[in-house]
Amino acid sequence: MQIVKTQQDATLTLALEGRLDTLTSSQLDAEIQGKLDGITSLVFDFAKLAYISSAGLRILLAAQKVMNKQGSMVIKNAGPEIREIFDVTGFSDILTLE
Repeated sequence: MQIVKTQQDATLTLALEGRLDTLTSSQLDAEIQGKLDGITSLVFDFAKLAYISSAGLRILLAAQKVMNKQGSMVIKNAGPEIREIFDVTGFSDILTLE
């Protein structure tokens, strides 16, 4: 999985490409764990994300909990497969999808 990280003022955008699963979730965790200080808007761009597993969902949930205290979190460009996973797991109700 590749992660392209862009920060503009207090907005951090993480564009993910590939698969967010058990093998790659630690990579995303390392990119955000303890690195959200001063961030008021966290954006995940899933335009090139092909798959997300429960390990990936766990990372998103942890990020959402942090952002609930200091700003907002949005997931953009999630494809039909990813949206279906969010719907089935109930994450569509927890996360903001655009």
